[in-house]
Amino acid sequence: MTRVHPGWLPGLSLVAAMVLYGSSFIALKLAFQSYDPMVVIFGRMVVAGLCFLLFLKRFRSNVYRKGDFKYLLFMAFCEPCLYFVFEAHAVKNTTASQAGMITAMLPIMVAVGARFFLQEQISRKTIVGLLLAIAGVCWLSLGSIASSSAPHPWLGNFLEVVAMVCATGYTIALKRLSARYHPFFLTAVQAWVGSLFFLPFLLLPVTQLPTRFIAVPALSIIYLGVFVTLLAYALYNFGVSRIPASQATAYVNLVPVFAVLLGWLILGEHFRPMQYLASVLVFVGVILSQQKQTRKAFAKSGYTGAHSVN
Repeated sequence: MTRVHPGWLPGLSLVAAMVLYGSSFIALKLAFQSYDPMVVIFGRMVVAGLCFLLFLKRFRSNVYRKGDFKYLLFMAFCEPCLYFVFEAHAVKNTTASQAGMITAMLPIMVAVGARFFLQEQISRKTIVGLLLAIAGVCWLSLGSIASSSAPHPWLGNFLEVVAMVCATGYTIALKRLSARYHPFFLTAVQAWVGSLFFLPFLLLPVTQLPTRFIAVPALSIIYLGVFVTLLAYALYNFGVSRIPASQATAYVNLVPVFAVLLGWLILGEHFRPMQYLASVLVFVGVILSQQKQTRKAFAKSGYTGAHSVN
């Protein structure tokens, strides 16, 4: 039974976790300025994987069940493997603010995916919410203007949507696994499999290996591995353990807000008036879908509202 904490600490922990998750888009953008995307993604996976080695003793309580290997592999293949391939190229082509805004669609996509693959019920309101959110993303893209930091915003936004599809597959696989494995262990599996998956990309001739140490991009990679993966997860896990899951789910909608705010403060990004209206449409679609039935589906699926390795 979920233990309810009457104080402000759980809420503050959840907000802090959302700030860290939202900041991941800015950290990626900073790292991509000097390093090849595959180098950045591999680096963050290795940093996160090394961090999780410190918790090996805690993983001994997980008991492997025959047949789970395919679900573990599918989960990791969806995220971080495919997810980060698409997101890396998305952030290269669009702004961090727009990529962060598109993540607001994930809760609805999870609900729709659970309907088809897990036979969980969704209402017409959820479907309408999804269509509104998609319309908002298209409108957001229509209002985009190419720049040196976002040369192909339409392509970048499309790739971020594909990344959300991969994250949906990850979440559905997580439902089967979270009943038998600790979420912290599943996050570690993602980091370890991701390290192995992205290692061959470094050997491809198209990948530009770093020739010198550049402080801001290098520190951004460390930040992604330690703070966005490990610390954000710990903060979110603490918050969820102290308040009902349905309440914790609502904090997910802060991720795109912080992504937009930090993109403006750190990278100088800004939306055009039409894009602000498009962002409102995305949020209307998300809020419309936030009904008790959907939130229960999130709680059952083990959906944490933000990617455990994002």
